[in-house]
Amino acid sequence: MTEISQAIVSAANPTALGSAGKPRAGVDVRIVDENDCEVGVGEVGELIVRTDCPWAVSHGYAGNAEATAAAWRNGWFHTGDGFRRDAENNFYFVDRLKDAIRRRGENISSFEVESEILTHPAVCEAAAVVVKSEIAEDEVMAVIAVKAGEALDPAAPIEFLRTRMTHFMIPRYVRFVEELPRTPTAKSKRSSCATSA
Repeated sequence: MTEISQAIVSAANPTALGSAGKPRAGVDVRIVDENDCEVGVGEVGELIVRTDCPWAVSHGYAGNAEATAAAWRNGWFHTGDGFRRDAENNFYFVDRLKDAIRRRGENISSFEVESEILTHPAVCEAAAVVVKSEIAEDEVMAVIAVKAGEALDPAAPIEFLRTRMTHFMIPRYVRFVEELPRTPTAKSKRSSCATSA
């Protein structure tokens, strides 16, 4: 994040596969719940950061006092990123908290769903997005752009995922698009994925 630079760094040839690394010197890092209480090892929470050097981290957003107050609480910068850590203090990115999906009492990482969909050889791009349910909590939709010259049946991605992830993470819906909508900085625009044709 531009606000905090690199709070967590990985050593050369890391052995903890999938880890973002460990906190660097001069940075305090915690993983907390919605009340800023630290969560246990292996539990997912929000990554919060502070430094021991003044001005090493952004102190606010120009002209946006509301966003500054929301991000800076209790003396810590709240990243909005979901993380977990292991017993060796390796930190693992799970998802942007605003992109997490709640389904049947389970929290689903859109990042993890997308990562698994992208391993399909015919898939070029993918986004996992929320679809509102009329009778329960949210459902999951996979928005997929297929590689040029490839074709996919809508049931194929679902069958592909059945052996790769827990049942509650598997998307209920699939939508095919030519390409995913993008923000001006070329990031996937999830808010438009569910409604794009």
